[in-house]
Amino acid sequence: MKSILAIMFCCILAVSTQAETRLDGDFTQGGLVIGATEPGSKVALEGQTIRVSPEGLFVFGFTRDAPGMVELLIESPQGRLEQQNLHIKSRQYDIQKIDGLPPKLVTPPAKILSRIRREGAAIKKARTRDTAEAMFATGFIWPARGRISGVYGSQRILNGKPRRPHFGIDIAAPINTPVMAPADGIVRLAEPDLYFSGGTIILDHGHGLSSAFLHLDTLTVTVGQRVPQGSQIGTIGATGRVTGPHLDWRINWFDRRLDPGLLVGPMN
Repeated sequence: MKSILAIMFCCILAVSTQAETRLDGDFTQGGLVIGATEPGSKVALEGQTIRVSPEGLFVFGFTRDAPGMVELLIESPQGRLEQQNLHIKSRQYDIQKIDGLPPKLVTPPAKILSRIRREGAAIKKARTRDTAEAMFATGFIWPARGRISGVYGSQRILNGKPRRPHFGIDIAAPINTPVMAPADGIVRLAEPDLYFSGGTIILDHGHGLSSAFLHLDTLTVTVGQRVPQGSQIGTIGATGRVTGPHLDWRINWFDRRLDPGLLVGPMN
């Protein structure tokens, strides 16, 4: 996908009126796949129904630990069935040790747990929207520029204690560095002070695909606002659970956490 993503979408639109199904993307753990099929078709991945746009576009992704093969089933408007067994490449992940965090951010005190659960529910709600518009068809660009300080999938060791893997890509840059929308979207969450992620924005790109932007210093958008690709949505900060200023950019397809680094080319 990477730097040819915009060209790929033009190709997808060109074949979307044909009976054949086309798939483009990264068939690897954490990968995103864009599909195009005959308009009016029904698509299911491992039995899960996938939204198909009026033009025949659809999208799906694979988790960090996805199995080696999954089944994609397409039913045309005429009732013709097409089954594809998709082979998913496995990956090796890094181990990342992070020390110097405040102890309360590694093991939160009991009095904070209700807040964490409440914030987690709000994040989940924002990520489970199944908006009909295929806004992801703009392709993706880097939301900020800086040093890559953390990558997708790495096992996190926080203050010597094993924690969940990292599900984003970290871009280290000074506070107030602009953060841009990587693709067209609608703001579904804009919170200045979440316990773990600090200033947080979630953009809805359609069909269950969303971007999250963590540890922001300022937020320049509001919930419900439409933002075009490349428009500023906030600035990099050092809020929440961090040891220094950076942007943690994440991509979800519903509850499946994907690798943002697979959607963009090398950072210039």
